[in-house]
Amino acid sequence: MNMKLKNLIWCVVLGILTVGGCASSPMEIPEILQKQIDPTLTFSEVIQHPESYKGRMLVLGGEVLSAKRLAEGTRLEVLQLPLDDYQRPIVTRTDSQGRFLAVEKAFLDPAMFPPNTLVTIVGEVTERVSGKLDEMDYQFPAVVIRHLYVWKDPSLTQESNSGPWYSIFGGGSTGGRVGGGVGIGIGF
Repeated sequence: MNMKLKNLIWCVVLGILTVGGCASSPMEIPEILQKQIDPTLTFSEVIQHPESYKGRMLVLGGEVLSAKRLAEGTRLEVLQLPLDDYQRPIVTRTDSQGRFLAVEKAFLDPAMFPPNTLVTIVGEVTERVSGKLDEMDYQFPAVVIRHLYVWKDPSLTQESNSGPWYSIFGGGSTGGRVGGGVGIGIGF
């Protein structure tokens, strides 16, 4: 095999591996919180017995249903949704396991959370809060927000798909030469 071709192949392979390693979530959890998160703790456990998990931290996500200012901060009512590998809520409401309250001790403007706003929260489990869901009584598990990430509205971005993509192209000319190639990249 030609030495130039070998070098080209190695450059392409190394480039693919390097670019592939750069893919990451836009949501960065501070390192100090990462060490405190219990990755084994699930929302289904917390919703059943929040008092058993008081003080433990977990990553939750969902769709903000309402935001309310309180004397002690701001309270978000969130429809829990499963998270993808990037900790972004997957918008399949039928997969929700319930609702939760997330309390931020600082003031958050409720206007920051219009309907359908997706959030990912690192929260510390506090208690069960009695409330109403329409006209029925509902027991909300509550968390204190330690980290909050508000996802951009996908309709405002050019491309909502992320992850690896590829394209193949080719061409020719009347001069007897034919060309082609492969493009590989990471979409954001």
